Amino acid sequence: QVQLVESGGGLVQAGGSLRLSCAASGRIFSVNAMGWYRQAPGKQRELVEAITSGDSTNYADSVKGRFTISRNNAKNIVFLQMHSLKPEDTTIYYCNADGTYISGSVIAPYNSWGQGTQVTVSS
Repeated sequence: QVQLVESGGGLVQAGGSLRLSCAASGRIFSVNAMGWYRQAPGKQRELVEAITSGDSTNYADSVKGRFTISRNNAKNIVFLQMHSLKPEDTTIYYCNADGTYISGSVIAPYNSWGQGTQVTVSS
């Protein structure tokens, strides 16, 4: 299958910035959408921002003007640049990607999740 590895989380003061990275690896044939989601304890996982292979983006209203997603298609990496962080942004952030991969002699679809990276914003 396809594995996603996130990095870049950590502790930052309110108003600060962090940059998350997520690299996809495996027998990748294609990568369509890549995105970032977050999930607070006791709540459903929600979309933060996603980007298609054609660079169309979709984002949550709560991060508009503060977060920017980008991707390096050659390296199958997606980034989330976060500015003006708020305490309510504190939670675990998960990377997601979908596309196709080489499975034996066939091309098969995948939808993979990373293990999550903690972002903590102190007030």
